[in-house]
Amino acid sequence: MVMADSFQFELVSPERLLLSGSVTSVVIPASEGEMTVMANHAPTMTTINPGIVTVTFADGKTDRYVVFGGFADILPSGCTLLAESAVHVDEISRDDIIKRIEIARGELEAAPNDEHRAGIERYIAQLGTVQGTILPA
Repeated sequence: MVMADSFQFELVSPERLLLSGSVTSVVIPASEGEMTVMANHAPTMTTINPGIVTVTFADGKTDRYVVFGGFADILPSGCTLLAESAVHVDEISRDDIIKRIEIARGELEAAPNDEHRAGIERYIAQLGTVQGTILPA
């Protein structure tokens, strides 16, 4: 069995450093679509949509985090994901996501223009996808 190279990954939110460690892959909800980052990845910077970040450690264990936007700085030697907000998947509740959707709907009513409104509608749809992914009915 061939072991994948590992690289340094950090998941940071304004509240705290959620994860800093050596990993073999990270799947991130990039604005261009789901993206798998591995060691020696080409340098890239991307915005992050609300979604699930799946981390695979060198020992093969995986862990999942819910992120609510942000951006990722990817280098061959590592990846830093700066999330607007992030929590471990075990710490999120249906009520939290519903509250975020309600807040966004309130912002939608006050949106100054169509472009702003469209961005909020995308965010609400992404939150709905997160809700369906981690909190099955």
